[in-house]
Amino acid sequence: MQIKIFGKKTCAKCQTTKNKFHFFLQKWNLSDKVAISFYDMDTVDGLAEGAFYDVGEVPTSILEKEGSEEARWTGEVPKSEDFKKYLVP
Repeated sequence: MQIKIFGKKTCAKCQTTKNKFHFFLQKWNLSDKVAISFYDMDTVDGLAEGAFYDVGEVPTSILEKEGSEEARWTGEVPKSEDFKKYLVP
């Protein structure tokens, strides 16, 4: 399982999204089972990765399982109850 967060370092919602995922993965003892990647949309690499995933707005969070998109949140900080159902059995 992997969480990909597309955002900007200067975006408060983006930083909140990143911190929230880290917090809840720790709380649910999933930090070693779920990888988090942050892609800075102010960089060429971040823009390229964002284009590949069709990201048009920040923050965008994509939850992938075995290379397949399970869930996506665009332009918002996802609620913990919305992503918990994908992560906690």
